[in-house]
Amino acid sequence: MSLLNPLKPSERMKVPRQESIEQPASERKENFLEVSFGLNEERARVEATRCLECKNPVCTEGCPVGIDIRSFIQAILQKDYVGAVKKIREANYLPAICGRVCPQEEQCEAVCTLGKKNPAVAIGKLERFVADYEMENGLFTVPEIAVRREGKIAIVGSGPAGLTCAAELAKLGYNITIFEALHAVGGVLRYGIPEFRLPRKILDLETERIKALGVEIITNFVVGRTATIDEFFGEWGFNAVFLGTGAGTPHFMGIPGESASGVYSANEFLTRVNLMKAYKFPEYDTPIRVGKRVAVIGGGNTAMDAVRTAKRLGAEKAYLVYRRSKKEMPARVEEIHHAEQEGIEFLLMTNPVRILTDANNWVVGMECQRMELGEPDDSGRRRPMPIPDSNFVINVETVIEAVGQAPNPIIQSTTPGLNIGKKGTVVTDDAQRTSREGIFAGGDLSRGGATVILAMRDGKRAASAIHEFLSTKRTNHEEDSPLYTNPYCQYIS
Repeated sequence: MSLLNPLKPSERMKVPRQESIEQPASERKENFLEVSFGLNEERARVEATRCLECKNPVCTEGCPVGIDIRSFIQAILQKDYVGAVKKIREANYLPAICGRVCPQEEQCEAVCTLGKKNPAVAIGKLERFVADYEMENGLFTVPEIAVRREGKIAIVGSGPAGLTCAAELAKLGYNITIFEALHAVGGVLRYGIPEFRLPRKILDLETERIKALGVEIITNFVVGRTATIDEFFGEWGFNAVFLGTGAGTPHFMGIPGESASGVYSANEFLTRVNLMKAYKFPEYDTPIRVGKRVAVIGGGNTAMDAVRTAKRLGAEKAYLVYRRSKKEMPARVEEIHHAEQEGIEFLLMTNPVRILTDANNWVVGMECQRMELGEPDDSGRRRPMPIPDSNFVINVETVIEAVGQAPNPIIQSTTPGLNIGKKGTVVTDDAQRTSREGIFAGGDLSRGGATVILAMRDGKRAASAIHEFLSTKRTNHEEDSPLYTNPYCQYIS
């Protein structure tokens, strides 16, 4: 028996995993309020007792950013919720975000010792609980920065990689400026993830906490156009640059009819809804046409976000069209479950081959072909193979394609000497260093599309490498020059 946990290990295994309190599916499918309310204090404390407090906590090894999970759960047992979230923030400065969107079931919870024979400890839900407790009770305090360093670092992109890199370097005492191309901070966290999964007030709060570290944020600034990376090193006087501009350029399937009115990329669709608030039209001047029948192509989290959003925008029939089985879907199990509860119709083992249009080039249907699974492909999943003479048509008015994305090429094309991969990604080593000295990169820009937590890991690794770079290399630069004045840029202090 632990001094902190009143239950013997054998007793802990009998405690059922605690589930989040959620909006009923019948209500939430018609609103954009957060689906899950998380654990209340009682459920969180019960869940914390399930932790076996392993001497070798493999859960930390399974966490991409290395959170000391055992210690923060022990703090919950002591009712020290602020201490728990502070322990998390030592490794992850965005706990309220990560507790909501990180796929813990594939990482820390996947290797949980308890999970070998019982449901794993709900680590993600506990992380969210302590982060929300701190927020709701106004208990956040800015970490003390012991040393102020002379290095001046530019962070390009304010998604999870950029925000994490900025926070880690700011805690080390560096002078940090984030440059964001859009008018609002957050990158994919803002334009890609719907309000019902990640409320904007949470993202805004986490952003304010990074600014509280002394980080400056400049929006409406397109690096590669407003200023180049070489200009950052020149007249701007930066000593290092981290690139975290994501992968916002959509892929398409290349099937007939994709140019029709009523066909969206998931990127455009979600950006119009999430960033430009089309779901609040006409309060916000961003109309979006969905129609009564919508088909979303894809099986990842982006596809799931798009189809659940379409349902909330009034679609009577919302189809999720995926060419493999549910087992192969890369979306989170929780999101698939929520989609099923909300009435999303899954057309599995189905591949679109043509989009049908009327005389005015508006979508009226989509021709599909049934599939069967063959041998595994490069991804390790079984390759979908078409079944001859199995074509059929579904009547839809809107088609949304969520079949992958690639980085925007602006920075790559304006930064000489930067090694670029086949799909437009910026090539990095394990420390996120690029082929150009002083330039680091991470997140979807170097991966081509991944999870929020992996982007955060890249940002954290890059921060460590930048610190090492600036600590071991003597920089010969002039005094910091004043910021270039551009009337189209918004400066956020």
